Amino acid sequence: MKSRTRNLLKKYWPHVLAVVGICLLAVTIWIVTLDRQIRQQFEGRRWTLPAKVYAQPLELYTGQALSIDELQQALERLGYLRSAQVSRTGNFQRRPNRIDLVSRPFRFADENREQQTLSISFADNHIEKMWDSSAREVPVFRLDPLLIGSIYPTQGEDRIIVSQQETPALLPAALKVVEDRRFDTHIGVDPIGILRAIWVDLRSGSFDQGASTLTQQLVRSYFLNNRQTLSRKLTEAVMAILLEVHFEKKDLMNAYINEINLGQEGGRAIQGFGLASQFYFGKPLAELQLHEIALLVTEVRSPTYYNPRKQPERALARRNLILDLLAEFKIVTAKDAEVAKAKPLGLVNATAAHSTYYPAFLDFVRRTLRRDYQESDLTEAGLVVFSTLDPLVQARAESALVSELDRLDKNSKRKDVELEGAVVVTAPTNGEVLAIVGGRNVSYSGFNRALDARRSIGSLAKPVVYLTALETGRYNAASIINDAPVTLKLATGKDWTPQNYDKKVNGPVPLVRALAQSLNLATVNLSQDVGLEKISTNFLELGLAEKPQAVPAMALGAVTVPPLEVAQVYNSIANGGFRTPLRAVRAVLDSQGKTLKAFPLEVTQVAEPTAVYQLQRMMVEVMRRGTGVSARTQLGDLVVAGKSGTSSDYRDSWFAGFSGNHSIVVWLGYDDNQPTRFSGSSGALPIWTKIMAGINTTSWDQPLPEGIHEAQIEFANGLAVNDSCSRESMTVAVPDDAEIPWRDGCKAAESTLGGRAAQWLHGMIGR
Repeated sequence: MKSRTRNLLKKYWPHVLAVVGICLLAVTIWIVTLDRQIRQQFEGRRWTLPAKVYAQPLELYTGQALSIDELQQALERLGYLRSAQVSRTGNFQRRPNRIDLVSRPFRFADENREQQTLSISFADNHIEKMWDSSAREVPVFRLDPLLIGSIYPTQGEDRIIVSQQETPALLPAALKVVEDRRFDTHIGVDPIGILRAIWVDLRSGSFDQGASTLTQQLVRSYFLNNRQTLSRKLTEAVMAILLEVHFEKKDLMNAYINEINLGQEGGRAIQGFGLASQFYFGKPLAELQLHEIALLVTEVRSPTYYNPRKQPERALARRNLILDLLAEFKIVTAKDAEVAKAKPLGLVNATAAHSTYYPAFLDFVRRTLRRDYQESDLTEAGLVVFSTLDPLVQARAESALVSELDRLDKNSKRKDVELEGAVVVTAPTNGEVLAIVGGRNVSYSGFNRALDARRSIGSLAKPVVYLTALETGRYNAASIINDAPVTLKLATGKDWTPQNYDKKVNGPVPLVRALAQSLNLATVNLSQDVGLEKISTNFLELGLAEKPQAVPAMALGAVTVPPLEVAQVYNSIANGGFRTPLRAVRAVLDSQGKTLKAFPLEVTQVAEPTAVYQLQRMMVEVMRRGTGVSARTQLGDLVVAGKSGTSSDYRDSWFAGFSGNHSIVVWLGYDDNQPTRFSGSSGALPIWTKIMAGINTTSWDQPLPEGIHEAQIEFANGLAVNDSCSRESMTVAVPDDAEIPWRDGCKAAESTLGGRAAQWLHGMIGR
C-alpha cells in the first residue's frame, strides 16, 4: 500500500505542483492588481478636494435697513446656535434690541478674517450700532457666507471634505467604540469576527453576516458594492489589508470620515460627516456637541433604518445606546452622557436642510466655470468659489413658487400631472444672478427648467416690439396705433389672422394702452410698420443667444427660449438699455487662498437709453392699469414695471418685471406642453408678486433723461389733458419734440406747441 502511494505521488506530484504554482501565480497577479488599483485610485481620491461654492455674504453696516428678526434668521441659516451666553464660535445671544455673536473665522477673496466677537444694536428695524469685544465701533462687518454645495466628480454625490484638524477628537473615538474597537491594532480585518461570520453564513446557507472593520467599510465604499457574496467579502478583506500596508491609521480614519454614506436627499447622496453635519444640524462638524456626534455615528449602521427625520424614535434609542457605550469605555463621563441623552435630536427641519442646497443655481455655476476650468480642476483642486446667490432671495423664490403651484394645481382640471415652474432673479446694474429655481422640487438636481426648458414666451416679446418703435423716433407713449383686424400672408402661403385675448377690437389706441392691456392686433400692426428684422436684431442685442426668426408671430411671442435668456433680455431693459451678461460667480480662489480669476463687470449699450426710459415708464403702467394691476394689493406703494406673457392655448404662463434693484422672471407650465388654463396674470404673476413683496427691494425711480419730459394724457385715447378737464389722466414720458393733440375743451390753444415749449408758455402766462 505504501509503495503504491509513493508511486502515485511520484507520478502526479509534478502535476500537483503545477496546479499549485498556477494557483499561486493567479493569486499573486490578483493581489498585485488589487494593490495597484488601491495605490492609484485611493491615493488620488484620498486627496481629491471638490470645489466649494459659497453664497454672497451678508454685509452688516450701521444704518442698514435690517430688523433683529431678519439677522437672527440669517444667523440660523448659517447654523449659528442661539445660547444664553456667547462663548463659542458660531453662537449668538439675543437681547431685546441687541444681538451678540462670535463669528467663525473665514478666508474671503480679499481678506483672511479671524474669529471675532460682535455686538449689534437695533432701532426702528435698522442697525443702530456695532462694536467688538474691546468696545471699538465697527462700521461694517461681513458674516461668513453660506456654503451652498460642492462640485464633486461622482454623479449624485455631494460632500464637504474635512481635515483631521477640523474633526472633533470625539468623532474618531466614538467610531472606534461603536464600529471597530480593535481599529488601532488590527491589519485591516478582524479574523475572529470574520471566522464567526463565515460560520454563521455556512450554517444558514446565506451570506448576510457582517464583521466589517472601518477599513473594510472604507474599501466597500471606495471600490466595491454591498452585494453579500463570498467572493466580494474575500476581495474586500484583501484590499483592506493592502490599504493598511500602504497608509497610516489616521489617514484611513480621515478618509472614512469623508467617505461614508450618511443619508439621502432625493437624488443627492449625503457623503461624509462634513456634509452630514450641515444636512442634519446646519453647522460645521467642528461645532457639533456630544449628542449630535452620537446621532451621526448612529447613521453609519443604516442611514435608512435610523433616518432621524423619518424614524426619530428608532434613531433616538440607538443614539442613547451609543452614548452609554461612550461612557462605558471612558470616552466621555457618565454625567456628560446622561446630559446628552436628555437632549432632543436637535435636527434642523427639512425645509432648513433644503435651504442650504440649491442644485439649479449650482448647475449654472458649473456651466459658468466650465468655460474657464477643466472638469478635474473643479472636482479635485480644492477651489473656493464665491457666487452671487442671495440666500434670502433664493428662499423667497422657492417658497413662492412651491406654494403657488400647489394652489394652482388645486384649481386645475388635470389630476394626472403637476404644474412645473422656474424662477430667475437678477440684479440689473451688474447682472448678478441672485436666485434660480429650476422646478417645484427645489432640491432635485435633474432637469433644470430655468436653464434648459425652451418655451414660447408669449407677450413677453411685446416690450421689445415697442422699444423698437420708440427707437425710430416716430412713436412715443401717446402715439396712436390701430388695434384693428389684420391678416398676413405667411411664407408657407397660409394666411395668419391673430386675435386679441378677449376677441374684441379696440380701434385707435395710444402705445401705452396697447402695451399695458397687451393688445395683440395693435402690436402686430406696429411690428409691421417698424420692421420684423429690426425687432429680431433687438432680441439678439438685448440678450437672446440666437437671433429669432423674423416672422409675424414673433411679435406675439413665437420665440422659444429658456427663462434664463428671458431674464437676460429683461435685465438689459431694467438696466436702461445696457447689457451686462448674467453671471453666477464673483471670484475663484485656489486651495491656498490665491485669487485665480475675478469676473469683472462687462457693460455694453444695446439700446437707446431715452427710448428704454420711455418703455420703462410704459411698463410701470402695465402694473398700474394693465395686466399686472392685481399685484398692487400686495406691493402697496412699491413702484415696479412688468409684463405678462401667455403662449398659444395657455401652454405657458409668464411674468417678467423689475423694481429699482431686482429683476424677476417667472414661468410655469406642464412638461408635456399641454394647456394650463392659466394666463400670465392668473398663473405666473402671483408667484412674481410674492417674491417681489418678500425681498428687500426698492421702487423703480429713474430720473428724466435729457430730451424727455412728462405729459398728461388720457389712457383710453392718448389725447393731452390736464387735471381741470379730465379725471382719467395719466402721466407719460415723451420726447421734447412730441406733439400730442389736446382733447376737446382742454387748452386747445396749446395744441400746436409741443412738449416743454407748451409748459414754458403756460408758466409764463401764469406769471
